[in-house]
Amino acid sequence: MPLVLLIDESAVQQLRKIYARDGNDQQALRITVDAGGCHGFEYKLDLVDLTSQTPDDIHFDAQGAKVLVDDVSLGLISGSRLVFTDELIGRAFKLVDNPNAGSSCGCGTSFEVKM
Repeated sequence: MPLVLLIDESAVQQLRKIYARDGNDQQALRITVDAGGCHGFEYKLDLVDLTSQTPDDIHFDAQGAKVLVDDVSLGLISGSRLVFTDELIGRAFKLVDNPNAGSSCGCGTSFEVKM
């Protein structure tokens, strides 16, 4: 089964706004999964320059919105959807609908891998 990341239109639009604001479309949202958090693994999302891409990164491009995910992290989030939320508690990129997560914390930043 191929490893995929679905990029929602809300995330595409927000990344385009960031590129326009910064006058730099050579940026990407880097997604990594690290050990930690209250459920074992946690999502880390950072805006980086495309020159930081490594041979282990998979480059996703959705209508000009660029996302980098290392191959190990992609194995843990494959099938997830990247969204941008604008709620009373804050604005943020989030990974949702992770089919590899058995459970997750209330804030959605950490998860336990489904066995």
